[in-house]
Amino acid sequence: MVDASDKLAYFQAITGLEDIDLCTEILAAHNWDLELAIAAFTGNPNVPESSDNVGSSGQHQQQQSQSQSQSLPSAFPNDAVLRSDSNSNPGNGNPSLAWRVITLPISVVSGSLGLISGAVGLGLWAAGGVLSYSFGMLGLGGRRGGDSSASPLVQVPSSASEAMEFVAALEREYGSGMRVNFVSEGFMDALQRSRHAYKLLFVYLHSPDHPDTPLFVERTLGSEVFADFVNENFVAWGGSIRASEGFKMSNSLKASRFPFCAVVMAATNQRIALLQQIEGPRSPEDMLSILQRVLEESGPVLGSARLEAEERRNNMRLREEQDAAYRAALEADQAREQQRREEQERLERERAEEERKRREEEEAREREAREAAEREAALARRKQEKALSLGAEPEKGPDVTQVLVRFPTGERKDRRFHSNATIQSLYDYVDSLDCSNFESYNLVSNFPRTVYSPEKHSLTLKEAGLHPQASLFVEPNL
Repeated sequence: MVDASDKLAYFQAITGLEDIDLCTEILAAHNWDLELAIAAFTGNPNVPESSDNVGSSGQHQQQQSQSQSQSLPSAFPNDAVLRSDSNSNPGNGNPSLAWRVITLPISVVSGSLGLISGAVGLGLWAAGGVLSYSFGMLGLGGRRGGDSSASPLVQVPSSASEAMEFVAALEREYGSGMRVNFVSEGFMDALQRSRHAYKLLFVYLHSPDHPDTPLFVERTLGSEVFADFVNENFVAWGGSIRASEGFKMSNSLKASRFPFCAVVMAATNQRIALLQQIEGPRSPEDMLSILQRVLEESGPVLGSARLEAEERRNNMRLREEQDAAYRAALEADQAREQQRREEQERLERERAEEERKRREEEEAREREAREAAEREAALARRKQEKALSLGAEPEKGPDVTQVLVRFPTGERKDRRFHSNATIQSLYDYVDSLDCSNFESYNLVSNFPRTVYSPEKHSLTLKEAGLHPQASLFVEPNL
C-alpha cells in the first residue's frame, strides 16, 4: 500500500509545488485521494464550467478570481505579476485589448528541475498506471504503440519535449481533425518566433480531464476556417496543464476556466503583453470575432514594430555599407602604402646591391694590384736570388763554355759558364734576366733539336754536349 510520503512526493512532482505544508493541506482536504487532489488542483472543478457562465457579471468574475486564488495558490515565489489596465471591461469576464504586462517566472524560462527530479524520485512507487503515464509525460518512458525507440530526454530541452508530446497527443486523440499548427517548441522559443515573424502568439492551455475540452478541440480548434485564420495570422503554441510548462503558464496567465486561450506578444525584460484571454468553451465564430478584433486593434503596434525593425535593418545596412566603404578605402590606402614601402625597399635593395658590387669590384682590383705587386716583388727576389746563385762570370779558358740564349722577342743574351756547371745554372741565368717573364718555359737547342726538360737539369754542360759553346732559345710552355 502506498504511504503518505510517496503520495506527497508524487503530488509535488506533478504540480510543481515546493511548499510541503501546502501540499499536505491539499491532499488532506481530499482525504489523501491523489487523483482527486490533482484533478481539483489543475482543473478547478469547483468553478462552474457551462457556457452560460461566460457572459456573467463582473461580480461573478471577481468571485471566480477570488476562488481561484484560494484554491490555486501560487507555486512560485516569483510568479506572474498581472498589471491590468483600468479600462478593461468587467462585463464579459475577459480583459480588454489594453495590454496587461506579465513578468514571466524564472521557472518558465529555464524549466523546472524540481519536476524532473521529483519524477525520478517516484521510482520508489513502481506500481500503478498513473506512474507510467507521468513518465510518458516527462518523455522518460517508451512511446505508445510499443515503439521502444524513443529518443532520450537529453537530446532536446524539456520544454520542447513537452510541446512535441502535446502535439503528438492531440494527433493521436483527434487525428486529422486537429488543424491548428501548434509549434513543437517551448513557450519562450515560440514567443521569439512570433517576435521575429511580427505576429501575435496564440496560446492554448489544454485540460485533458475537463468535460468541455473534447468538444472545443473538435469543433473550434478543428474548424477549418478558424484553423486557417490562426495559422495565417498567428504563431500557435499549446501545452497541457499536466505538463510542467503548461501548468506554469496556467499560473502565470491566471487561468481560472478551461478551455483557456490567450493572445500575447513579446515585450521587454522577459515580459509578455497579454492582449486577450478567452476562458471557457467558445464557438469558432466567437473565437474568430475576438481574434479579428485583437488583430485590428494590435495592427498599429505590429506595424510600428515592423517599421522600427525595417528602419533598424536599413540603418544597419547603411552602417554596414559605410563600414564596407571605409574598409575598402582603408584597404586601398593600406595597399598604396604597402606598395610605396615595397618600392622603397626595392630601391634600397638595389642601392645596397650596387654598393656591394662596387665594394667587391674595388676589393677585387685592390686584390689584383696587391697580387701583381707581390708577384713582381717575388719575381724581383727570385731574379736577385738567381743572380747571386750564379756567382761571378768566369774568364775565357779551356774549361769555360760560351752560351748564347735567344728569347721569343728576338733579344739575345750570352754568358760564360764553367764546363762543369749544370743545366740548372742556365735556367737560373735566364730567370735572373729582366727579359724573362715566363711562368714556365724550356731551353731548347737546334741541330739536333734537344729540349732540356727538368730531368736533364742535373747534367753538366760538358755532359749535355754544350761545351765549349752552345746556342739555346727560350720556348715558353703554353
